[in-house]
Amino acid sequence: MKKIIKNSIKCNLCGDIIVSKHTHDFVSCKCGRCSVDGGNSYLRRSYTNSMDDFTELSEFEEVEETKENKDISKRIPNTIT
Repeated sequence: MKKIIKNSIKCNLCGDIIVSKHTHDFVSCKCGRCSVDGGNSYLRRSYTNSMDDFTELSEFEEVEETKENKDISKRIPNTIT
């Protein structure tokens, strides 16, 4: 199972690298073209035109799946929207 250790993207228009550091930490680049959200809990992306507006920079680590983190992953999906 993958665990998010850094939730980050780079805006391909203005060059800003933006990081969401905690759950519900919605951060936008300076030009407003793209945003990140979710901290280390989930990945959420917002963009103006297409996914080509940003470059994914998030980092993950593999963790052993246990009953506890399996139950958590059912409640908080790891998705890009």
